[in-house]
Amino acid sequence: MAIKKTSSKLSQTAVLKHIVKKCSSLSRKQQPHFGDVPKGHFVVYVGVNRSRYIVPVSFLSHPDFQRLLQQAEDEFGFDHNLGLTIPCEEQVFESLTTMLR
Repeated sequence: MAIKKTSSKLSQTAVLKHIVKKCSSLSRKQQPHFGDVPKGHFVVYVGVNRSRYIVPVSFLSHPDFQRLLQQAEDEFGFDHNLGLTIPCEEQVFESLTTMLR
């Protein structure tokens, strides 16, 4: 599923929520420790070691995080069983998320 550029923020938000819901359901099936994810957050895996990060859903509205999701879709797609994987170095991801908090 592609994230389409639209003039409506509502439709873009709906698409992003669908992506997170789909990936969260995959994570629940595969990760026995999924119960440690607080409400309003979701899990992503980052870097070559697939380090696990728990991030707030509010990040979805930030353009830089949306670009990471687009890169993830381009590289991995969203229909794989490995959870939402972000294709960037861990240090870059940590720097971005620190700025978003």
